[in-house]
Amino acid sequence: MILGINPYVVLNGNGQEAVKFYEQALEAQVVGVQTFGEMPENPEFSLPAEAKDRVMHAHLKIGNTDLMISDTFPGQPHQLGTQVTIAIAVSDVEKSKEIFGKLEDGGKVEMPLQETFWSPSYGTITDKFGITWHVSTLNPDHHQ
Repeated sequence: MILGINPYVVLNGNGQEAVKFYEQALEAQVVGVQTFGEMPENPEFSLPAEAKDRVMHAHLKIGNTDLMISDTFPGQPHQLGTQVTIAIAVSDVEKSKEIFGKLEDGGKVEMPLQETFWSPSYGTITDKFGITWHVSTLNPDHHQ
């Protein structure tokens, strides 16, 4: 089942600054911040130095609403006007596949659904209306 949706802001290297700004400006509670440098190491992929401090995923609580923030990976395209996307949290892998498949109709897969270290099924897709969705199955042992 769908557990909820929330805004997901994608920035171009100033995610740490944004987290601090929204913490002050919106009285946000910072639930967690992970950088690309904190990802498990992959021997097939060396992490560029300029990526290590970029925000891979930040979770802020503003009132009873969640705001997610991440930076692009260095070298990835970033276009103003597309920095606000939507994260959708799903309870199980089968439901994430169903939703992803429906959003794919007329859309474009950005990152196919796959197991990650934070989710048993995560992927990104831009639907036919140009809206980018982060479809994520919540891992019961992990807080988003």
